[in-house]
Amino acid sequence: MRKKYLIRMLCVGVLLTFALSLSCAYAADNPQRIEITAKQFEFMPSEITVKKGEPVELVIKSADVAHGLRVNGLNIDAKVPAGGTTTAQFTANKTGDFSGHCSTFCGKGHGKMKFKVHVVD
Repeated sequence: MRKKYLIRMLCVGVLLTFALSLSCAYAADNPQRIEITAKQFEFMPSEITVKKGEPVELVIKSADVAHGLRVNGLNIDAKVPAGGTTTAQFTANKTGDFSGHCSTFCGKGHGKMKFKVHVVD
């Protein structure tokens, strides 16, 4: 009786380990995709939340003039041409809140273009 129980538990453990490894491999191959629109003088959304250690792809679109997105501490520095789209990929290696801003002068309200990334476990 005890031997059957141990064998069942071993099988369950092996299956769980296999399922978790597949899940991690899938996440590494398929980054979380987040679309951001930049327009005078805001980012939409202006805040995002991502998980530590998981790859992220930002798809940044300009609705009007040229913009940039720089986030200190996460190695994000992307330039977006007027009316165009660009991508930026990153993987956060620490938790916390990281501030970003438009890094290409886009008019009078340029200094108000703020962006925040929340990185959680």
